[in-house]
Amino acid sequence: MSVRQKLTMMMEFTKLHKNFQKYFRIVPALTDELTEDAYRVRHQVYCEELGWEPVREDGMETDEFDKHSMHCLLQNASTGEYIGCIRTVKGNPENPLVPLPFQSACINTLNPGIPNPELQVRYAVAEVSRLAVIGKYRRRPQEQDRAVKISDDDFGSIVRPRFPYIPVGLYMGMLEMARRSGIETLYILTEPSLAAHFCKLGGKLECIGGSIEHRGTRAPYQMDVDNVIGKMNILMKPLFKVICNEIDQAYKDHSSGSLKSA
Repeated sequence: MSVRQKLTMMMEFTKLHKNFQKYFRIVPALTDELTEDAYRVRHQVYCEELGWEPVREDGMETDEFDKHSMHCLLQNASTGEYIGCIRTVKGNPENPLVPLPFQSACINTLNPGIPNPELQVRYAVAEVSRLAVIGKYRRRPQEQDRAVKISDDDFGSIVRPRFPYIPVGLYMGMLEMARRSGIETLYILTEPSLAAHFCKLGGKLECIGGSIEHRGTRAPYQMDVDNVIGKMNILMKPLFKVICNEIDQAYKDHSSGSLKSA
């Protein structure tokens, strides 16, 4: 790669935050209406498109962990359509030592001492799950049977760089909501290839156990929230700032009573 090519790619990536604002908006689900919008996105992806969960009469995909979870949506800035969502499962408010979903799934493969009991007692751990993007926004036809994917192709080429705004935007939204909630360590059960691509954006996802078969090969990872934010790639920081500002404004609107479902 020549110096000129490197500069061209860098210049393109300095526009990430502006392009994101042009097309997308991060919306933390701070009302019952917005939370139900997240459930509807999940139903469309997990029940109707992928068939991973049974179709529900009410058109909302939920489980027992949702009552103590935070939810984040991604909205099409032009149409107002919600096109993706992600959730963060927090500790059970009645007993912080109740297993998170990944603990049950990986009971035979997790490294000893995971999660850290001291962090659990302080409600400083949580699990990221239910990342979903509706079908028409998943890039390639051959990936329509997967909830979301990031590959080298998503970053384009030197002559035509691009960026996976949707999954990265949702992960950044989740990360900021976790930070605001005092969560120090996040866990995620995901494809090793997806974890590797997020590591390229900065921070570190540490594998904490062996792989399992769960809608494909998946492995458990943990991330230190402050570490991931602090070591984020410099080119990602303007985008993260935009997302943080959107989330901050949503919380202010919610506190003032002006936040409504779009």
